[in-house]
Formats: sequence, C-alpha cells, structure tokens
Amino acid sequence: MTVPAADWTNTRLVEECLRGNEQAWNVLVDRYKGLVFSIPIRYGALQQDAADIFQAVCLDLFNELPRLRDAEALQGWLIRVTTHKCYRWKRQQPSLSTEWDDQQVQQVSTEGLPADLMAELEKEQLIRQALAELPARCRQMIELLFFEQPPLAYDEVARRLRLAKGSIGFIRGRCLKRLKDILESKGF
Repeated sequence: MTVPAADWTNTRLVEECLRGNEQAWNVLVDRYKGLVFSIPIRYGALQQDAADIFQAVCLDLFNELPRLRDAEALQGWLIRVTTHKCYRWKRQQPSLSTEWDDQQVQQVSTEGLPADLMAELEKEQLIRQALAELPARCRQMIELLFFEQPPLAYDEVARRLRLAKGSIGFIRGRCLKRLKDILESKGF
C-alpha cells in the first residue's frame, strides 16, 4: 500500500482513502482537523462540544467520500458541513435555542457562509498547510513562538528545542522566510 505524503493533493488522498488506505485517511483528517475544530470554537463551543462536532464531521466525511464530486473542493465542503453542525449544536443549547430557528439553520446549507468568514477560514487553512510543509524544527519553533499562550520567551524555546538561546532569533528569521516562501507559492 502506498504511504501518503503531506503534499499530496486532495484528489490523490481521496482516491487512496477510497482504496482503503488507512494512512491516507489519517493524513486527510490531519490536514483539515485544525480547520474543522476551529469553527465550533468560533461559535462559542467548549473543547468537548467542539470535539463532538469534529467527530460528527469526520463521520460525515467518511460516509460521503465515495459521493464527493470534486476532491479539490473538499475544504469548502468541510467548512459548510461544520458550520451547519455548529448551527444545529447552538440551536440545541438551552440558553441559545431561542436564537436559532429551523429556517436559520436551513439557510446555512442553502445560502452558504458569509464571504468574509469563508475567506478567513480559507486563509487560516492555507497557513496550517504551509506550516505542515515546514521542516519539523521550523514548525516547532514557529508554534512555540507564535501559537503558545502566553507566548514563550526565547530561553524557554531554546530549552525545549535544545538550542542555544543566541541562535533562536537567527533560526526564527530563516523559518519565517521559509514560511513566507511557501505561502507565496500558494498564492497567499
């Protein structure tokens, strides 16, 4: 069985998934987990609720994969399905149920998402994909410097990556340049 690579297109990953390649499924889920998980969080879901929504979306993806017409449009499909599930989740919340009626939930699937939200989610996903293409050390450094809350000091980053503190700034610059180049190659 072919071992999937992170840089495979969605089309190739979907084809491998349909052939029963479990590793391809893992790569596909890993590629979009940040995107899918971020949407319920934006809608105010707690971690556990977001995880439940994520699981439901993955189940839908698994079931609908054979009927997916355009694998390269998968990202948009995932955004729509996840947003729809978020609206349904929000409607089921006791304190929020009066805010969302059936007509509003139906509008999500028929009208689509606001263009600005769709664009923002697509940008975030593009950044996630670019980060995944970085060498492991660069990815770890960028995550430690920019995604940790609260942000980590150079001393702590150096300790975790087993690097000299004085080299962090230089390596950070190189890693950010690589990230910028990857993003530019993707049209960001």
